Amino acid sequence: MSYPPPPNGANPYNQQPMPAAPSQAPGYPSSGPAPWIPPQGGTPSSGRGRKVFGVLMGAFGALLLLGGGMFTVHTYGKTSQKLPNDAYGLTMWRDEPVDKFFPDFLGGRGGDFGDPYDPAEALWFRQGISQDTDCDKGLDGKTLAAAKEQGCKAVLRATYIDATANMVATVAVVVLPDGPADNGPKDKVGEVYSDYRLLEPAVVQYPVPGTLASKPWKRSGAYLWAVNGKQIPYAVGAAIGSVDGHHAGELPGEFGQISGNETDREAWHANAQDLVELYTAHLAHLQMGGLR
Repeated sequence: MSYPPPPNGANPYNQQPMPAAPSQAPGYPSSGPAPWIPPQGGTPSSGRGRKVFGVLMGAFGALLLLGGGMFTVHTYGKTSQKLPNDAYGLTMWRDEPVDKFFPDFLGGRGGDFGDPYDPAEALWFRQGISQDTDCDKGLDGKTLAAAKEQGCKAVLRATYIDATANMVATVAVVVLPDGPADNGPKDKVGEVYSDYRLLEPAVVQYPVPGTLASKPWKRSGAYLWAVNGKQIPYAVGAAIGSVDGHHAGELPGEFGQISGNETDREAWHANAQDLVELYTAHLAHLQMGGLR
């Protein structure tokens, strides 16, 4: 597209001819002022002052950037920390998936240096988990009466076989109302169990069809205690026996004397205690978010 010429040859954009470039001798700088020369009235000392001021401002800015970066790193580091959550202990018995609440494996050969969830280091292998959580189904005797008196909410149970397939045990978690750190509901249930532990096993075994634990076994040993810690209102117990039907305290011949029977029972009680302590450590791990 073209535009019509302006009338009388006038320039519509008011352009002016470009001035001729000044002649300069070769090798000489431009006649205009150099950019570093101070304005009229300035002195070299005032220029140095501005330079010093600029350096100081630059250093101050660098410190701000450094401080901001350190704050960012510190804040990010805080967000990546795993903070304890004691209150989760109150609800994890119903919030955690059941197969995480009762893990496939328990143990950890080598004490504190073992991995409690590594099947290669496992001491106990889960056989099944009971769907019946009624307190009357999971406990019996004086311990059941104490649990109900203290407001028992549920008794969760799972059955395990040891690594030799000779021992079978049911682990029970007695869920109680929260209370004071000392002498709360869980502690009172634990005290009653201790008073009657030689007379009754407390935990009712859970047979698992289709496994080595498919038949009810005689409870040769038992243990139950109140879990230590705040906002974790559980008492954990275990009833343990033999897969082959052996019952503690019924040794034949001279081995069946009172002292021998008592020794046999104490060994089974000790095995039950070891299992309870392993499982209690697992509960603490859950409460602190170690498996989330």
